[in-house]
This record gives sequence, C-alpha cells and structure tokens, in this order.
Amino acid sequence: PPFPSHVIRHREPRLYRPPPEVRGMTTLDKDAFTQTLTVPALRVPTVVLNKVVKSLKKSTIQRPGLPRVVQDKEESGDFRLVLLDPHRVSSPSCFSEEEAEALRSFGVIEELHYYELQLSYDNLKSEEVLEAVLPQGQDVTSGFSRVGHIAHMNLRDHQLPYKNLIGQVIMDKNPGVTCVVNKTNIIDSTYRNFKMEVLAGEENMVAKVKENGVTYEFDFSRVYWNPRLSTEHQRVVQLVKRGDTVFDVFAGVGPFAIPAARLGASVLANDLNPESHRWLQHNCKLNKVEGKVRTFNLDGRAFIQGPVKQELPALMKGTAGIHVVMNLPALALEFLDAFRGLLNEEPPCDENLPTVHCYGFTKDDNPDTDMVQRASHSLRFPLENRCSVHFVRNVAPNKDMMCVRFTLPKEVLFSSGHEQTEEPARKRQKCEEATDSL
Repeated sequence: PPFPSHVIRHREPRLYRPPPEVRGMTTLDKDAFTQTLTVPALRVPTVVLNKVVKSLKKSTIQRPGLPRVVQDKEESGDFRLVLLDPHRVSSPSCFSEEEAEALRSFGVIEELHYYELQLSYDNLKSEEVLEAVLPQGQDVTSGFSRVGHIAHMNLRDHQLPYKNLIGQVIMDKNPGVTCVVNKTNIIDSTYRNFKMEVLAGEENMVAKVKENGVTYEFDFSRVYWNPRLSTEHQRVVQLVKRGDTVFDVFAGVGPFAIPAARLGASVLANDLNPESHRWLQHNCKLNKVEGKVRTFNLDGRAFIQGPVKQELPALMKGTAGIHVVMNLPALALEFLDAFRGLLNEEPPCDENLPTVHCYGFTKDDNPDTDMVQRASHSLRFPLENRCSVHFVRNVAPNKDMMCVRFTLPKEVLFSSGHEQTEEPARKRQKCEEATDSL
C-alpha cells in the first residue's frame, strides 16, 4: 500500500494526543507526554525548498515548536525532507491538483518518504494536555480571563483535584502569563472582589493592563476588573462629549471615568471599596487626568444624595450633557431609588435632565422587559417607551448583563420622594423576586 502499515495506525485522531498513561496525573510530568511518531515526508532539493513549502502550506505538519523541514539523513546537503500532515496526506494522490502541479514544476518527485518524529509536551496545545489528563467524559476547559500577567480561571468541582497541574499548563502555554489564579467564590462581598487562590507561578497580584488606549494598574485580588467589558466601556464613553459631566457611582479603578476625562469631560467618580478608590486615584495620576476627576470613597446612595445632589442644580441650568453611570449589575437597579425626590427642594426644571446608564443581571425570558420593569419599580415611575435597553454580554447560561439607558424623569427628581405609581402586585413581586435571586 502507498502508506506503510506501521504508519497507518497514526492516521487516527490520536496522532496528536499524549500517551494514555498520563490520564489522572495531578502533578505535571512533562516527560510522560513524549512519544515518537512516523510521519510522511517529501524529499525536496534545497534550491526550491522555500517555494515547495509555500505551495504545500495546507499539507505540511503544523504543530507548536515542530519543524516543517528537517535534514535528510540519507542524503547530502542538497536535499531536505518536508514533513507532511498524516491527516491530510497518506499517499501522493492526496495532493490537490494545484499542489501536484506545483511539485512537478519544481521537479519534485511525488514519492513519500517516512520520518521518525519526536512529539513532546512542548508540541501540544493546552486543550490536548488537559483532555488527556482529566477524566474522560468530563468537561475540559482551558479558558481564562487575561489580566496583565495574571490568568484568571473559574474551575469546576471535577477539575479541582487537577488545579495545580491546570495552572502550570496554562502558564506554560501562554507567553507572558506568570501567575494563574482560580476564583474560589462568587462576587458577593461588599467590595465586589472575589477570593482567589494561586494555582501556579508568582503571587504578584498587582496587574498592569491596557484597555482602549488607557493604562490601568491595580491589585487584582482586592478590586473588581473584568477584561470582557472593554467594548462596553468604550460604547458608553463615546456618548460623552467634551465639557459634559459624568457621575460614576460605582467607578472601580476607573474604566469609565478615566477615558471620559481624557475626552474632556468633568468626572466625579466614586467607589465604596477603599482599595478601588486608592487605585482609581493612582490611575488618574498615571493617565494625567487627576485635575479632571474628583474621587470619592462613599456608599453609592451617599454619593448620589451628597455630591450628585450638590452638583446637579447648577449643571442642569447649563447645556452640557450630564451622565450618570451605575455599573454594579448585581445591585445597581436597587440604587435608583436614591434619585426619588433628590431635588425636591429645588424649583422644578425639565431641561437638561441627566442621562442614566444603569446595569443589571437578568435571567428573565424577556430580559429587556425585565430590566425596564425593575428600573421602573425602583424609581416608582414607569419607564416603558422612555428608555432603551442594550445587551452587554452573556454572563452564564440563561443569565445576561444588560444596560438600561434613560433620561431621569423630572417627576422623579422633583417629587416629594413618597409618591408611588400603582403597579400590579404580581409585577411588583416579580421584580422583587428577580432582585433577590441575583
């Protein structure tokens, strides 16, 4: 046959998988992944080597760290062996018409040779290593969030016995990652930072990241940062114009506040977490916008009923835009009640009202409707047909992060703070249950 019998066995998908003996390994032994494979090759004159490799780019072997061209041990230096992918080429007839024509034009004989190739741990992808180690039939994930030099994973229960091995593999296979951590509980603390354990590498939690052209530094173990929100940060900031004022109620380390200040907005940024507040101030200086950002370390309601209340009357007499950003999706909708009657001691005004961008999680089958109903419930004012809802991202199966955007109604700002529109009891109960579940 055109393909020797001792090579046929390697045409299975197992060709690139580590040996079965590594199954169940909990301490990484890189040498155990080494195996020798026999792969097909073409004997090519060195004078046309580059042209042949280019014309066969779909058929040559493609593995991390593996050469596509090796010395032909049986020939002089005038020839090289071009290694082929056994999945694609098992006989000369496997070459496409275009490839075969190119080989003939270069004077290459379409005869397969065979080469003993050593495949090691370094030549395997992280998914392949983990799939070989973890129990068969179990979900294998090598996904993580990259935060500077830190890889942040959310391991499942069945992966925990292999957590240190997984951490080492992720660090080995991703250049620049020098620390791998696993979240050990959900973000349920007052300050939104989750507990984590180091799986591999150094215990340096101070990360430096760049997002949308802005540099941030922070202690990832003590503040909240989500690299998947960069597009959302940019979307909202692009709505801000030079001269506008931005009130960032849950500012974190500044992903909304600092870009807005760089665009020429005046920013009041607040966060309850003292560590977030400290890094927010640090990042303002780092990006040279400390003169445009006033920072606060207050509870969200205290920030709204203090600095926001003090600034709003004068701002609303002007023409520049006013934005209120509330990015605490687990709770922000509940904080909308702080706006009820906020300016009830001021003369009513219906011009230049603030625009609110409020985030929330929802598991409802109709997420847009759910967000509007819950925001209306907190404000005690119907927002139907007076707002827009933007899908941000899917957080988990059947759980979405959304942003509801609306102009803060004058009926809310200038009310006595005690009015409440009548809502059907069922709808109100649904809103409260949805909030409780989050």
